[in-house]
Amino acid sequence: MNGRQLHRTSTYALSVLMALIGCALLVQALSGDGGVISPRLLLGLLFIAAGVARAYFEKRRSGSA
Repeated sequence: MNGRQLHRTSTYALSVLMALIGCALLVQALSGDGGVISPRLLLGLLFIAAGVARAYFEKRRSGSA
């Protein structure tokens, strides 16, 4: 595995980890006593969106190379 493949693989792995952290934040926000619009809920949604977008674009970029 060369440096470029290692970078792409680690970027994809960290993107998936970001999405999982976002899911954990969502579960914590919804199971707690917070309201529907809480900072944890918003942060969880943003983490999921960022992780999924990074993973999508990384897979798309590696498929075209």
